[in-house]
Amino acid sequence: MELAGFVQPPQVPGERPPPAPPPAERALPQPRPLTPEGPGALSELGALLEAAGSRRLFGDVSPGTLGELVASLSRFAAPPEQQQEAAELPAKDSAYEAVAERAVEVGAVLLRLLAKLEAARAEETPGEPVVGAILRRVAAPIYIFAVTHVVDQPWTNARSRAVARELLESLVRAAGCGSVAEFLRGKKEDEEGRFAAVMGLLKQELTKDTWKRNPATKHVFSWTLPHVTRPWLSHYLESVLPPSLLISDDYREENKVLGVRCLHHLVLNVPGADLCQYNRAQVVYHALYNHLYSREAPLLQAVLLCLLDLLPVLERAQHRQQQQPRAPSRSDEVLQLLLTHMEAEHRLALRRLYARSLPAFVQSFVLCGIRLGILVVRHLKRLQRVIVGYLEVCDGPEEEARLGILQTLRCTIEHAWPRMPCRLPELLQALLRMMWDVHTDQGPTPEPVKAALLQGATECLILLDRCSAGQVKILLEGVYSSCEESCVRDCLRKVRENT
Repeated sequence: MELAGFVQPPQVPGERPPPAPPPAERALPQPRPLTPEGPGALSELGALLEAAGSRRLFGDVSPGTLGELVASLSRFAAPPEQQQEAAELPAKDSAYEAVAERAVEVGAVLLRLLAKLEAARAEETPGEPVVGAILRRVAAPIYIFAVTHVVDQPWTNARSRAVARELLESLVRAAGCGSVAEFLRGKKEDEEGRFAAVMGLLKQELTKDTWKRNPATKHVFSWTLPHVTRPWLSHYLESVLPPSLLISDDYREENKVLGVRCLHHLVLNVPGADLCQYNRAQVVYHALYNHLYSREAPLLQAVLLCLLDLLPVLERAQHRQQQQPRAPSRSDEVLQLLLTHMEAEHRLALRRLYARSLPAFVQSFVLCGIRLGILVVRHLKRLQRVIVGYLEVCDGPEEEARLGILQTLRCTIEHAWPRMPCRLPELLQALLRMMWDVHTDQGPTPEPVKAALLQGATECLILLDRCSAGQVKILLEGVYSSCEESCVRDCLRKVRENT
């Protein structure tokens, strides 16, 4: 049986067969994809590839034909299309189970094809030039097929994932690379990998009107992008930034988180000058800033981490354009909104997330690469209210919010110490009240957590004493003399003895 028989689409019963093509075009594929009709067709195709000699297989069939065959096989094992506004994907579905079984069969055929290509490379005929030309046509669709089925998704099972992993390893080996990252970006900085070809295929499905139809497309893109890093990624910025923004702008939280993580990878791996060109960094900032109004902790965590790396890029660009180096900046906008949300927040998960993130934002004011934490004085009034409010409330056994706020207070004192003496009474009262609450707590809080809270409060008292010229020691004299609890008394003694 000839290879052309598998490339041609199966006939629909009752339909007149098309006229026989001329001999030179007999192996060319037709535009319609393979269908599940004809049981055993994939097994026969695999046997044909196994039995065919390299000279006949790769000499008589053009690289374009093999590329179309691989694309047709990939479409045959692709997940079924979804409606744009479809509900969440079902965990179990008969259609997805059928896709997984077809993926196993298609993967076996592609593995035989790659094995033939590897063997043909060492032969005199067809040789390296022909094999290289064929790999350039089939590498991208094979890669997309493998990544579609390599991770745990509703349309995969254990067998399909194992075949996909083996196929991906075989593809990387056939391309002469040592890893997926090397396969995508190239071995050297000036060497072009296969990422451009992969994105050329994905770009057709990553438009506003089509990206939700194939449920695997976003996962292939988000799985592929982290493998391309600095300095290669900047060459592809124009092709990867729009889909990252598109996915992050969806209404589903899962897609938002996926898109924000892609944006974070771009911020980390693209030079600041390239990000700022054409106001790309501003576009990314506004997309992230809008997500700060979300009430979902996973999304907020991804957004805050991304903003921490994006803000220095924006600050340096703003400083180059303005003559006033200390004008309000994007860091001020983010910190102001963050403090506004923290004041009114009552959900423990969000309170913990905000408190963990706040210390980094207090120190995020950057000018020409130098952190100017003193600029936090612009927000000191609201920041003090947040600190006092969070110190008063226990948030559970691990006390994540209180520990984060103590770290925030420590950073604030270190950077804005000239403004601390006038705020000393309220901060001192809040710290002493928290120390007493921790000591008298009869709940499930572990002793190491209590010790960490008391240690953090002690360090803050010592810093306050230093920036207030010993005023804390004077104010604590009466408390120390009347305190009978050994644990609290030890903390106060450390403050008194510190010089």
